[in-house]
Amino acid sequence: MTLKWQNDDEYIALVEDLIYTEDVQKLKEFTQHHYSNRLDHSIQVSYKSYLLAKKFGGDKRATARAGLLHDLFYYDWRDTKMGEGTHAYVHPRIALENAKKLTDISPLEEDIIVKHMFGATIAPPKYKESYIVTLVDKYCACEEVVKPLYQKFKKKAGNYSHMIHL
Repeated sequence: MTLKWQNDDEYIALVEDLIYTEDVQKLKEFTQHHYSNRLDHSIQVSYKSYLLAKKFGGDKRATARAGLLHDLFYYDWRDTKMGEGTHAYVHPRIALENAKKLTDISPLEEDIIVKHMFGATIAPPKYKESYIVTLVDKYCACEEVVKPLYQKFKKKAGNYSHMIHL
């Protein structure tokens, strides 16, 4: 199944030097929000954020790239506890350090990555692109949990529909 982002040449041109790297592809191995993997989540955040940045005159490149790299860490946050702070505070900083090993990171991209947990952390984003990724990240997280639960509920309800006599 081809996904919408795979047919968007402008988007691909912005992220193709990153998206197929071993470091980014490795995100497939980690569960994110119970029903998705971290790679799929990161791509969805990146692509949806890119579309909004494009619509609202933001920096499409920085938004797409930082959106893709915002969760570039390699541990299961449900099992690994960080001594120096909460996962919401620590993982953006780990993602930033990992991103810097892959590519040059602009101050805008750094703000997007480090501040994407605003709401769970207190430091507000500096740029509209950072707010876009922050909000899209929350939207995608909700979508990744709610859609599968809805499908399960719908299937279960369908299994009982033959028992309902009106």
